[in-house]
Amino acid sequence: MALKSTIIKAQLSLSDMDRHVYQDFNLTLAQHPSENEQRLMIRLLAYALNACDGLEFTKGLSADDEPEVWHKNYSDEIELWIELGLPDEKRLKKACNKAKKVVLYTYGENNQAIWWQKHQPKLYEFKNLSIFSLDFAATQALAALVDRNISLTITVQDGDVWVSSDSVNIEIKPVQLM
Repeated sequence: MALKSTIIKAQLSLSDMDRHVYQDFNLTLAQHPSENEQRLMIRLLAYALNACDGLEFTKGLSADDEPEVWHKNYSDEIELWIELGLPDEKRLKKACNKAKKVVLYTYGENNQAIWWQKHQPKLYEFKNLSIFSLDFAATQALAALVDRNISLTITVQDGDVWVSSDSVNIEIKPVQLM
């Protein structure tokens, strides 16, 4: 019997002072059976950090030819492609060829530096790619916030991100690698 996705309802109150985006979002996420809480929360964080009209979650882990989050224009062209994790160079090349802008959020305990060292020289060829590294301890703290109904306040200022719930405040400092 196939496992079904878990539906997560998220209420976000976003104050992004860097981009002047101040908005509340009521989002529905489907957590794939193989997706852990850390990845789910990084998807939610990536959405908040790139919030704009038309930004939407995709099939994610259920579709190899789609990112985690994207923004398509009215002509169905991909304006923004958001990846998570430590993808191989071929996947990023494909994304850069399909989208005007690609953003990758890397995460993981000890493997980000190894991945970056291995792929860095080839990735500089992609002029429309931005890469941000997320601290493992901070993303693990985010994972602890997962619930079927999540209510978060996300504040962004000078590149630093604060994620707050009723009981927890988490500071995240995304490091731009490229």
